[in-house]
Amino acid sequence: MTTHSRLGERVFFDLSTRVKLRVSGADYFRFLNGQLTNDIRKASETTAIEACVLNAKGKMDAHLFFHTSAESFLVDADPALRSSLQARLERYIIADDVTIEDLTAQFSIFHLLGDSVPKLSNAACAVSVNRFGLDGHDIWIEAAKHDETAHDLSKTFTFCDDNCAETFRIEQGIPRWGRELTGEIIPVEANLEARCIDYEKGCYIGQEIISRMKMSGQRNKQLCSLISSDNVPLPGGARLTADGKDVGWITSATRSRDGEIGLGYVKRGFNSVGSRLKTSSAEHAAIPVEIAGRSAT
Repeated sequence: MTTHSRLGERVFFDLSTRVKLRVSGADYFRFLNGQLTNDIRKASETTAIEACVLNAKGKMDAHLFFHTSAESFLVDADPALRSSLQARLERYIIADDVTIEDLTAQFSIFHLLGDSVPKLSNAACAVSVNRFGLDGHDIWIEAAKHDETAHDLSKTFTFCDDNCAETFRIEQGIPRWGRELTGEIIPVEANLEARCIDYEKGCYIGQEIISRMKMSGQRNKQLCSLISSDNVPLPGGARLTADGKDVGWITSATRSRDGEIGLGYVKRGFNSVGSRLKTSSAEHAAIPVEIAGRSAT
């Protein structure tokens, strides 16, 4: 697939419902580096970085993107994390001079795929970021300018709505919070290692588990791209079997140009590309499924 062949050459997404936080204070840099799996020094005012927030067992508390802004970090995450992300971060502010503000209602975000970024007079900032396995840009604007900006973008970019974005991210193998990413998943199982984990940075919560998995090379399960062999819709949440054994489950499914596809976790020993599985569901007849890929990068 060429860079944007599925959607066109210039596409934009509305990510304005994502939770947005500002992390500031004299100790904000040291504090945040101890919370995130990636090296925050890689972020800048023009480049956003992807990272995870973990618990002590290495499982995910959050998945987010962040960039710097005037002696602070701006963080954005899935809307479902609005009630938990700020509280999770503040739990570890002990004697640190750190302030976390919820800016969700103050800003809107549009994500652009294309060779160039249009000049928008009302943009607060433009940030280079890879959200769909492709180079793109986030445009942060004041929430009051949302409709005006969407109208301006639609003159030169094609809008990809929520349904379009969901299909596209499944095609690209990109995990989403609440589907592939939950409190039971370790980032390396979701193919987030290359994008979200820096093994050379300082300590962070959950690092011991992540480092141990890197050394052993073992994962109990792995996120895989799936395709329905008979082009029958894949039921989300259905279990996957091989030789009568339960070996995983489907997390997301959609219809695309490639047919009926999905994402799902498959246990070690059964998740090689080309492996053939079947769905197991009380509501649906068994559907043959083939593993089409394992990379979300």
